[in-house]
Amino acid sequence: MTLSLILRRPSWLLAPALLLTLAACNSGGKSTSARPDLLRANLDTTVHPGNDFYTYANGAWFKKHPIPASESNWGIGKEVQNEVYARLRKLNEDAARSQAAPGSVQQKIGDFWATGMDSAAINRQGLAPLQAELNRLQALQTTADVQAAIARLRPLGVSTVVGAYVGQDAKNSDKMTLQLWQTGLGLPNRDYYFNKDTRTTNIRKEYGRHLATMFGLMGQDAAAAQANARRVLQLETQLAGASRKLEALRDPYANYHKMAVAGLDQLTPGLSWKPWLTQMELAKVDTVIVGQPEFYREAGRLLRSAPIEDWRAYLQWQLVHAYASTLSKPFDDENFRFYGTVLQGAKEQRPRWKRVLDAEEEAMGEVLGQQFVKEYFPPATKKRYEDLTENVVVAFREHIQRLDWMSDSTKQKALAKLNKIRRKVGYPDKWKDYSTLEIKRDSYAQNMMRANQWAYRHNLSKLGKPVDREEWEMTPQTYNAYYNPSNNEIVLPAAIFAIPGLPDAEADDATIYGYAGASTIGHELTHGFDDEGSQFDERGNLRNWWSKQDRRQFQQRVNRIVRQFNGYTVLDSLHINGKATAGENIADLGGIVIALDAFKKTEQYKKGEKLGGLTPVQRYFLGYALGWQTHQRDERLAQAILTDVHSPAQFRVNGPLADVPEFYEAFGVKPTHKLYLSDSARVKIW
Repeated sequence: MTLSLILRRPSWLLAPALLLTLAACNSGGKSTSARPDLLRANLDTTVHPGNDFYTYANGAWFKKHPIPASESNWGIGKEVQNEVYARLRKLNEDAARSQAAPGSVQQKIGDFWATGMDSAAINRQGLAPLQAELNRLQALQTTADVQAAIARLRPLGVSTVVGAYVGQDAKNSDKMTLQLWQTGLGLPNRDYYFNKDTRTTNIRKEYGRHLATMFGLMGQDAAAAQANARRVLQLETQLAGASRKLEALRDPYANYHKMAVAGLDQLTPGLSWKPWLTQMELAKVDTVIVGQPEFYREAGRLLRSAPIEDWRAYLQWQLVHAYASTLSKPFDDENFRFYGTVLQGAKEQRPRWKRVLDAEEEAMGEVLGQQFVKEYFPPATKKRYEDLTENVVVAFREHIQRLDWMSDSTKQKALAKLNKIRRKVGYPDKWKDYSTLEIKRDSYAQNMMRANQWAYRHNLSKLGKPVDREEWEMTPQTYNAYYNPSNNEIVLPAAIFAIPGLPDAEADDATIYGYAGASTIGHELTHGFDDEGSQFDERGNLRNWWSKQDRRQFQQRVNRIVRQFNGYTVLDSLHINGKATAGENIADLGGIVIALDAFKKTEQYKKGEKLGGLTPVQRYFLGYALGWQTHQRDERLAQAILTDVHSPAQFRVNGPLADVPEFYEAFGVKPTHKLYLSDSARVKIW
C-alpha cells in the first residue's frame, strides 16, 4: 500500500464499444432516441427519495440484475467489464492463432492467453512450476537462509515480511526512495486475527482449515499439514499484532520514518540489512523510509527467534498462495473456496477465460490499453472530458474563494495548489515499454512469475532517477480514477466516463455532471484537500501550508463527517469506520457540491426543463447515484467494513446527499424522512 494512490472505485475494465457512447458534456438536455430514459427506468418509486435515495435511484435496476452466482457483487462497473471481456477475448484468441514474431505484442498476448486457457496442461503440471522454489524453501536451515529466501521471493510477487518498493519521498516529491510497509498476512488485515465477533471467528476457523488443505495439496500427510497450518497462523498472528489498524495507516506523518540503512540494523538487532538489500537487487540504497517501524521490529524478532520450521511453512504457504489461481484445479478450487466463497460470498468460480483476462491485465495491462485507445478514445472524445474537468476546476476555485471559515492567506495557498493540479484524462502520453518482458507457452504460472519479476525490476529501476511524472498507475480501460498527492495530479482513465446503455447523443449534461463531474472529477480534485491530501503542498510535498486556526477549523469539520459516518449501521452490528473512511467521505461530499455549481452554469440547468419527468437538479443527483449502482453479498460487505477506506455504496450516496441543501429542495425531503438532518447537523467543508 502507498499513500500516493487515493482510489475511487474497484477497478473494472471498460468495454471499448462503450467508449463510443461516452457522454458529451455539451449535449444539454436533448434526446435523439425513443428508448426509455435510463435514469427514469432505474427508479424504485415505492421508496421515498428522502428515506433511501440510493434504493430510490437504483432499486428497479437491482431487481432486474441480481448478483450472479460467480460474483460477490454486481453493478455498473461489472456491466461495463462484461462487454470488454468479450472484445478482449477475441483479441487474445486472434493473437494466439497468429504466427506472431517473437517478442512482439501479438506474441506476448497470444502466448499468455494460450497458457492460461490450457487447463489440461495446467492440471498435468500440478505443482511442478513451483517445485524448484518449494525445494529451496524446504532446505532452509538458518536465519540467513530465511532472509535469502525472502529476498528471492520478493521479485516473484510473493508477500512475506518485507514490503519493499520504490516510491516518491513524501517530503521530497522529486526523489524516488526505497520504502518499507507492513505486509505478510494471509487474511485481509490485522483485525481478522483478533476480532471476537462470530463472523470473524468463523473466518479464522475456516482459514486454519484452508491452510491445512493447501499443505495437504502440497503432498503433506494430515498430521504435517495440520502442524504447518498452526505454525503459519501463529506466525501471522504475531505479525498482525505489530500491524497498524486501517485508520492508522492514513496518517502520512505517522507513517513516515526516514533513516539510513544502518538505522534498519538498529531497528532489528542481529539482522544485517545491507547484504539483505543487495540480495533484493537494492545494493545501492543508502536511505529508506519505514512506514511502521514496530512491524519491522517484530518481524526482526521473529526472524531471530521463531523456529526455522515455522519459516519454512510460512514461506511455502505464501508462495503457493500467490500462485494458487495459476495452478492445477485442486489448488485453484480451494483458493476460490476460501477467498471467493468464505470471505466474499461468491457461489461458483467465474469462467476461466475471464480470470485469465484479469491476470493479463495485471501482467501487461498497458499493452491492451494501447490497442483500445487508438480505436475507441479519439482526441475529440478526450477533449470533451478535459473540458468537463476544467469546468469542475473552475467551480472548485470559486468554492475556495467563498469559504467563510478559511483565512485569505490560506485560501491563496489552497488556490495555488488547485491551480497546479495536473489533469491526466483518458490515456497516457507515454506508454510503458514491455520489450524486456518474456512470455512463453511453457507454463501459466511461470508467465505470471516472469511478469511479476518484470514489474519488480521496473519499479526498482526508478531508484535514483528523476520522477517520471508521465507514468500512470492505472490502465485506460480501468473503471477507476485516483489522486496522487506526491504528483499533485488527478488521473482519469477513459473507462471511468462510460455509462452502459447510454449513447453519447442521448446523455444530458445533468446526468454527466452527476456521474462524471461529481463522483469522479470533483471527487478526485477534493482528495487533494481531504484530511490526508490537504497535508501535501502544491509541489506534492508533505508540508504544512495551513495557519493553525484554519487547520483547527478544517479538523472540526472533518470530525463532524467522521461522527456522521460512525453512526451508520451497515450489517448486523457492523458500523462504518468514520475515521478510516473520512478521506473518501470528504471527497464524495466535495465532488457533489462542486460539480453541482459547475452544472448550474450549463444551458440545461438555466432552462430548467424537465426530461423524463425529472428536473435538471433531480437528474444531477440521480446521475451521481448511478455511479454507485452496485449491490453486494453480506460476506463481501463485512470484509469491506474491515478493510476498505471507502464507505459501502449505499452510504456514499445517502451519506453526503443528506448534507446538501439542494438535495432537500429537489426531492421534498422533510424532517419526517430518514435522511433528514437539521441545518446545524449538516456537514459543510469545501
